[in-house]
Amino acid sequence: MPTGVAIRDVREQLFDAADRILLRDGPSALTSRALTTEAGCAKGVLHRHFDDFDDFLAQYVLDRVDRMVPQAAALRESAGTGALADNLADVLTAVFRSVAVAIVALVTFRDELRARLRQTWPAGVPVLTEAAIMIASYLRAEQDLGRIAPDADADTLAAMLIGSAHLLFADRTGAPPDADAVRKVVDGVIAPFAR
Repeated sequence: MPTGVAIRDVREQLFDAADRILLRDGPSALTSRALTTEAGCAKGVLHRHFDDFDDFLAQYVLDRVDRMVPQAAALRESAGTGALADNLADVLTAVFRSVAVAIVALVTFRDELRARLRQTWPAGVPVLTEAAIMIASYLRAEQDLGRIAPDADADTLAAMLIGSAHLLFADRTGAPPDADAVRKVVDGVIAPFAR
């Protein structure tokens, strides 16, 4: 890119380029050179907006967590409507068909990224932890409405759903699981507690 040409929304342009690389080629392909090439900008642009590549990665991961906020609100508002298993299967599919699986691998793959994330995110892998929080909040709302047993541990059920769904979606090179497979997992976890 020629010097002096203004780039609008540089952060978003770089974050979107990271999404494309992760989804297409996986975490090992996400390098600063691949990123700036995919974004169509000079490598210096990355370093003008971020301290270094791991700073970019940490901000990227946290941005993708922030993007889950509207999804969490919509899920919580759906409490009391539709079938529990359908609501949960839909949200798990949305989470894991996004870039979340690749982000999990990326965080696992890069020690410095994990260290940076620990400065603001104390435990877990941010996208999975946020998804578990979102689902637990929904389950508690359903408990308040009597659709989940009052003695059910929403946090444990949410963790079980996230872990089980992650196993279904973990192979990014294979075909994603179909709706029936996701629904079967959800039913297996929540059936004993659904009312």
